[in-house]
Amino acid sequence: MRSLKMWYNPAMSRTRFELQAQATGTSARAGRLQTLHGEVLTPIFMPVGTQATVKSQTVESLKEAGSHVLLANTYHLLLRPGPEVFRKFGGIHRFMNWDGPVLTDSGGFQIFSLPHSREMNEEGARFQSYLDGTTHLLSPEKSIEMQKAIGSDIMMVLDQCIPSTADREQATAAMHLTHRWAARSLAARGDSPQSLFGIVQGACYEDLRKQSADTLTALPLDGFAIGGLAVGEGSKEREDTTELTAALLPKELPRYLMGVGTPYDILEAVHRGVDMFDCILPSQLAQRGAAYTSEGRLQLRRSQYKFSEEALDPDCGCSTCRQYSRAYLHHLYKSSEVLGWKLLTSHNLTFYHRLMRRMRSKILAGTFFDFYQASREKLASSDNTQTSRPPKRDPMKGLRLGDYEVHSSSESFFSIRQVTSGEIMHSVSDPCDEAHRLYVEQSDLATRLRFEGAPDLVVWDVGLGAATNAMAAVRCFEAMSPPVEGHPRRRLRILSFECDLDPLRLAIKYPGKFPHLRHKAPHILLKEGRYATEDGCLEWVLIPGDFLTTLNSAEAPDLVFFDPFSSKTDSRLWTSEVFLKITARAGAKPFELYTYSASTAVRAALLAAGLYIGKGAPTGPKLETTVAFHGAISRRTEGKPVEWLGEQWLDRWNRSHAKFPSDLPVEQHSVFEKRIRDHAQWNLGG
Repeated sequence: MRSLKMWYNPAMSRTRFELQAQATGTSARAGRLQTLHGEVLTPIFMPVGTQATVKSQTVESLKEAGSHVLLANTYHLLLRPGPEVFRKFGGIHRFMNWDGPVLTDSGGFQIFSLPHSREMNEEGARFQSYLDGTTHLLSPEKSIEMQKAIGSDIMMVLDQCIPSTADREQATAAMHLTHRWAARSLAARGDSPQSLFGIVQGACYEDLRKQSADTLTALPLDGFAIGGLAVGEGSKEREDTTELTAALLPKELPRYLMGVGTPYDILEAVHRGVDMFDCILPSQLAQRGAAYTSEGRLQLRRSQYKFSEEALDPDCGCSTCRQYSRAYLHHLYKSSEVLGWKLLTSHNLTFYHRLMRRMRSKILAGTFFDFYQASREKLASSDNTQTSRPPKRDPMKGLRLGDYEVHSSSESFFSIRQVTSGEIMHSVSDPCDEAHRLYVEQSDLATRLRFEGAPDLVVWDVGLGAATNAMAAVRCFEAMSPPVEGHPRRRLRILSFECDLDPLRLAIKYPGKFPHLRHKAPHILLKEGRYATEDGCLEWVLIPGDFLTTLNSAEAPDLVFFDPFSSKTDSRLWTSEVFLKITARAGAKPFELYTYSASTAVRAALLAAGLYIGKGAPTGPKLETTVAFHGAISRRTEGKPVEWLGEQWLDRWNRSHAKFPSDLPVEQHSVFEKRIRDHAQWNLGG
């Protein structure tokens, strides 16, 4: 492995970037970037190694796929393992055994995703660790100090990331703060040989983007990123803003579009003059059974692949395509085997890197524009739309945003469907009816709100989706009689956790199909992140980001409406570890959890977390759902008995083929089993 000193020459610019070609009829560029750990040929895709590892991949598999630059996350590495570890190892390269270039982000986006556990000011961002709740200050100086300890080839200035749909006042303030932080980041770098890129902000306002580019390009930075995109805007806005911003940046320095995206998105951005990209999609979609191929995107979860002997992609030479059939990959996904995730991620990365190499060769040959026009449709295609018969007219065509589309049921109601997984939110019953029956009615929400003088009632809405459950709670609150003077109504606080707001943004555009959104509350929530009634008796707060990251910063719940995607689509949210974290956050405070799932695996995970489990109300074809209790269960059961799980369920669990979570190490099986068998649940009867 080469050391920093072998590459660094004080007489050289920190960034040596050579623009080799620009294609005719397009802004697409091919370049050569020299870093401390080797040469990079652009355009380039950088796999995301958040915690000094690309999920499910080894260094060897990354190199085999064609990876040359990795991205690491300053925020996560600051919290674990911490700067001391990197200083001991001399940086991230030796620590993770990677001898190629590394780019580190500054932590700005991660702070943005935790708006309810941090405080932003001129000094920096003060936030709570999702690991242990300790408070940290991430300032421009602290971010650069950490990135210097990591020893990345390219560092990013600390910026204030906001939604791309933010109003002008918010966008302007964040842009100016980003500029001041950029100057401080530059000063903090000192004489380090590491390159430092600035980040152009300004949301989707053309004049602000121009102002930001003018300000940052006046600083002696080594490259520039286009930030603040892929956080709320539509694809047309993203493409227009990318094109505008790229044209404002110096030709002689590299341009980096942060967090984007699909192969189609990357093709469009290269066409508009961008050189560098990163995104979690190759791994994230692989975990969901999706693969990019020369035939379009394939969903290996689909039953059509159960008997397919074909290679995943006949035009690909990666080890996955050489050695495994579509049928086997389908089987691995259906069995929730980690190997499937690994093989599909390796293939997806190979596909991305091959696409980058092809685009570069076309730019150098002067034929990129023809390639661009010929590739757009194929890169946007999917096996969801491939058919041997002429397609029928789809009345839902066009009702789509990002990875979600409006779904029409045979029962004359509408839902939101995730395209990649095929999963439909509230698929079997009218969403409003199901939300009321499973969450509002079962939790006796109306009765609880009549407990005058009681502490605030805190509801965790886990999986905001199209806001069906949260709005059911809002409607329940509003249906109550107004409080009598001197006898205030109990205050209701709804905390909605969501990592992707596109389902709500999509549904809210079609109030005729989603009547529960004919209310000002969800509109204000999307715009401001909070809605409250004038008397303050109802407060609805949006907590965007990863639930596992944000839950520790939220007020402990009284009720949990647990409604994320199913364990097949989002398996990590249905583990005993997650339920243990919820109970740990609650502490001694009792709470109740309601969820649509009645699977043996989910109930076992709840039991292993120490919760008491009962049978919930039926919905659609499901004869029962699940209710769970933490502490003080006798009060809850007064006047409304719960049908507890009993010995019959325990016998069924004992015979189950999915007795233990698939990600649970074999050496922990006995501990898991003991937790369930020794549970006081079995003393309740049922």
